[in-house]
Parts: sequence; structure tokens; C-alpha cells
Amino acid sequence: MHNRVRMIVASFLVKDLHLEWQQGADWFEQCLSDFDPASNSHGWQWTAGCGTDASPYYRVFNPILQGYKFDPDGNYVRKYIPELSHLEGAEVHEPWLLVDGLINGYPEPMLDHSKERDESLRRLEEIKEK
Repeated sequence: MHNRVRMIVASFLVKDLHLEWQQGADWFEQCLSDFDPASNSHGWQWTAGCGTDASPYYRVFNPILQGYKFDPDGNYVRKYIPELSHLEGAEVHEPWLLVDGLINGYPEPMLDHSKERDESLRRLEEIKEK
């Protein structure tokens, strides 16, 4: 898994789904073929904003914008999400916006990123104030 994708996944799990970073770190330990304990823990703590050299807690990756920026043609998405392989170009990043029936049952987004980002920042600000 490319490092950029690891950061996007980590941000989504910690800051959109509000899971503890350790849960994601444990999952990566089970799934990554190049797992390294130090790199894994550091990466998750960096994303969560709680490590020794952490990303600012208010940095929240927008997975859709990350897709447009780092996979503008949608090739990575089409390779790993076969349900979207028939879509053209960048439309793979927001398939729920297609109204012509091309999504073939692909689900709506499971959450509203902007609302979850606000909630994550609210929670982290609350901790900071204590």
C-alpha cells in the first residue's frame, strides 16, 4: 500500500470514523506485507496528532480531494475497486454523483466528510482545553 494511501486511510479511520489510532495500527499489522512496528506506530500517531513528530491535530485529509490530487485519472482506484473499473477518468472519485446509472449499485458515501471533520476538530479542541 502506497504511503499516501496509508495516510488517507489513517486519517479516515481516526478523524472521520473517530476510531482510536491503535485499532488502525493493529489492522495494518495484520494486513500489510511490509509491516514494520516502529513505522506503523509512528505513522498512526502522526496522523492522529499525538506522536513525537505529529501532524497538527487539525490536519484532516479529505479522501475525495486526495484522490483528485494524487490519482487524477483514477487509475489507482480502478485497479483496486473493480466495481468502479468501468468509469472514465476522475469520475471514480465521486461515483455517487453519476445520475446515468453507471454506478451499478455502488453505495452512497457512508458519512459526510465535512461534518465528521468538524466533529473531530471539536473533540480535539475539547481535549486541548483540558
